[in-house]
Amino acid sequence: MSMNNVILETAVASSSELKIDVLQLKKAALILRAVNHKLRQQILKLIHQNGKMTVTEIYVKLRLEQSVASQHLAILRKAGYVNTVRDGKFIFYSVNYDRLDQVHSIVQELLK
Repeated sequence: MSMNNVILETAVASSSELKIDVLQLKKAALILRAVNHKLRQQILKLIHQNGKMTVTEIYVKLRLEQSVASQHLAILRKAGYVNTVRDGKFIFYSVNYDRLDQVHSIVQELLK
């Protein structure tokens, strides 16, 4: 039995009205985990300070391997924290402030 099933069964056993969508819970956790990482926070801050950046500019500035920067940008992109725009052979990353505001609001609500 997976941990997800335990959470679901516990919730259902407590009340027949309570329902937990495990898939949605996993997606929410992915979104929160994406920003709860020091390097990804540094990447977001760097992009914010510069407006838009390529992966090359990011890995040079942060002294990372290109593959490391790309992996972290992919996580941020999948979670919706960065937007991408292709210009010729370059992909520019910019901060998705709407997503950050949305997550901030949800976290504030959870902490009430």
